[in-house]
Amino acid sequence: MPQFQQHASWRLEGGGQVIDLETAVKDGILGGGGFPTGKDGTLGAAAEKLDLKKMMEEIDSAAEDVPSVFICPISLEPMVDPVTLCTGQTYERGNILKWFSLGHLTCPTTMQELWDDAVTPNRTLHQLISTWFSQRYLLVKKWSEDVQGRAAELVQSLKKVKGQARVEALKELQKMVVAHPSLKNTLADSGGVALLSSLLGPFTSHAVGSEVIAILVNLSLDSDTKTSLMQPARISLVVDMLNEGTVDTKINCTRYIEMLMAEKSFRCEFMLSLSLLVALLRLAKDKRHPNGTAAALSLLEAICSHGQVRSSLVSVGAVTQLVELLPNLSPESSVPALHILGDLSTIPEGLSALKDCPQTIPNTVRLLMRASEAGVQHALSILWAVCKLAPDECTSLAVEAGLPANLLLVIQSGCNPELKQRAAELLKLCCLNYTTTLFISKCKLTRTIQ
Repeated sequence: MPQFQQHASWRLEGGGQVIDLETAVKDGILGGGGFPTGKDGTLGAAAEKLDLKKMMEEIDSAAEDVPSVFICPISLEPMVDPVTLCTGQTYERGNILKWFSLGHLTCPTTMQELWDDAVTPNRTLHQLISTWFSQRYLLVKKWSEDVQGRAAELVQSLKKVKGQARVEALKELQKMVVAHPSLKNTLADSGGVALLSSLLGPFTSHAVGSEVIAILVNLSLDSDTKTSLMQPARISLVVDMLNEGTVDTKINCTRYIEMLMAEKSFRCEFMLSLSLLVALLRLAKDKRHPNGTAAALSLLEAICSHGQVRSSLVSVGAVTQLVELLPNLSPESSVPALHILGDLSTIPEGLSALKDCPQTIPNTVRLLMRASEAGVQHALSILWAVCKLAPDECTSLAVEAGLPANLLLVIQSGCNPELKQRAAELLKLCCLNYTTTLFISKCKLTRTIQ
């Protein structure tokens, strides 16, 4: 049972608590002053008009500044219907009744035995809670209206200002969109999305373009808007920023392109840009920024699913660069990298590049035991394709790299039967050129595995 520390001002001998409105305001539990009052000067007039539970749902009722005496010691959540026991402790009615229904005849906080199981509504505390949350609700509502008004002002200003003033306006708008998801609808209704789209073009500066992209990737765009954003001049601007922008800009550009690729009307020829592929490989290899690596590999994985792009990827050296990158990747990032290499192994030039790269087999074998099941599947596909292409040359390299022992572990693992079957077939391929004794000695297997 979680123990809850009450506000020192409210503790009595025996653990009880006494609260009244005047003392609550004076001691700071309501912050003192500035609260909604009725015509008769009483607190809580606004609370009477608002449903307490609804207010808690619409604002962050888990905020750290919620007064401690409003929290139920059982659920550690604000109380809606507080009731007090004979020990003086107060709980949410539903929580304490459930406690009793489980056969407990003690106070959850003090563990004292109860001489009376009656619960008394704590009307004073209920009024304090209602008053506090009504004030918070009204303030949040007003703040939200102010934010939406400011966003509308910024959208209007973008029609007039230019240069650095436009960049600053876009930066402010981007921060607001990230902090307040409700602004997505506001921007759509005020024509903000159309205006932002119009700012992207062949003569747009990278400073303006990067801020526009940062906003657009945080919005839910309709199909017409996405189709408009696929215009060649706009795609060309994004590719330029992907090559020359900051890391944050590059990551946003990858998200932007991936968002457009989800549309049925997206044209695959955009992905044939060698400049785009080179920029993504460069971002993937930047060890200083793991987020950039993950974003670049995610987009490359999506691009590589289109067969017509694979030859272009091989032509810009993707195979060697990704193979050399494998040892430095996290288990999560290694999956898309292996998936890309697996896709490239399905075309002759990609398979040839994998065979000719001296690190393909050792780096892939090392990943087998630390990759997820999806990663193991891609790794086995790569190794199988390479070993089938040149069995005499590649199987001996695989055995020297420790592949057989790893394959046996895959076979004995709880992975799906198809993976086990592929591992068994690859193991047979590896042992073709060895006698049983020599193969076992090469594999350095334990007696149990032998």
